Amino acid sequence: MSGVDPRLPASYLQLGTSSFSDFLAAEAPGLLPQSRRLDQPVRSEGRSAGDLAPHATTIVAATFDGGVVMAGDRRATMGNVIAQRDIEKVFPADEFSCVGIAGTAGLAVEMVRLFQTELEHYEKIEGTTLSTDGKANRLAALIRNNLGMAMQGLAVVPLFAGYDVRADHGRIFSYDVTGGRYEETAFHSVGSGSLFARGALKKLYREGLDREGCVEVLVQALYDAADDDSATGGPDLTRRIFPVVHVITAEGGGRMADADVAAVADRVVGGRMRRPDGPLADLEGGAQA
Repeated sequence: MSGVDPRLPASYLQLGTSSFSDFLAAEAPGLLPQSRRLDQPVRSEGRSAGDLAPHATTIVAATFDGGVVMAGDRRATMGNVIAQRDIEKVFPADEFSCVGIAGTAGLAVEMVRLFQTELEHYEKIEGTTLSTDGKANRLAALIRNNLGMAMQGLAVVPLFAGYDVRADHGRIFSYDVTGGRYEETAFHSVGSGSLFARGALKKLYREGLDREGCVEVLVQALYDAADDDSATGGPDLTRRIFPVVHVITAEGGGRMADADVAAVADRVVGGRMRRPDGPLADLEGGAQA
C-alpha cells in the first residue's frame, strides 16, 4: 500500500524478553486484557458489571497414576439466567498442560489465549519449554495484572494442571484473584460449585486410580456440584451436552472424545437412577456403586 512502510518495527527484530505479555505491554499495551479499565462502577437496575457478564463456573481436576485429568461443566450464567448451555471451559495451554476457567467468561477466554501465546513465545525465543512451575508462575502474573478488573467484579480465577516431565507426575495449581499461586495435592476444584464438587472428590478419590477411574470420579463430582449449585450444569441427556475432559500423560495431552465422555456420563446418570446421592465410599478407600 502506498505510503505504508512494509518493514517490521526495529523492536520486533531485537533480542528482548521471552515474555510475550511484557513485549505487548511495551509495544501495544492497549491490546492487553487488563488495559480495559472501567472508569466508574457500571450498574444497571442495581446490578454491578460482574452481574452483567456471563460467568463460567465449576472446574475439577485430579491426578492419577501416570497423569492428570481436568474437567469442566458446560453452563455459563448471567445472574439468575443461563447465558450458555455448551460453553467450553477447559483449554490446552501447551502439549503438557491445560487450564480451566472460572469467573468472568469473556475475560477468562482472553486470558487463556494470552497464556497460550505466552508459552509458545517463550519456546520460540528460548528454544525450550518452560518448566511446570514456570508455566504456573506466568499464569499467576496474568491473573495479578487483572486485579483492577477483579476489584470491580470481573474476576478470573482459573485452575491449572500439567504433567511435569522432570518430576514424572501430574500437578495441579489453584489461584486467588491477586495472583497468589497454590499447589494442590491429588485433586482440587474451583467455581461456584466447587464446595460440592470437592466434597464428592474427598469421598470418591483414592490413590491408585487409573485414567478411566479418575475421569469417572471427576464426572461424579461435577454431577454432585450440579445437583446443589444452580450455576453448574449437569449432563444434558436431551441435548447430549456433557463435560469437557482433558487428559495429560507423559505422552502429552488432549481432549477426551465426546463419545467417550458421553459413555461415562451415561453410566454415572444410570447409577444415579438407582442411588440419587451417588456412590458411597467404603472404609477401605474404594467406592460402592
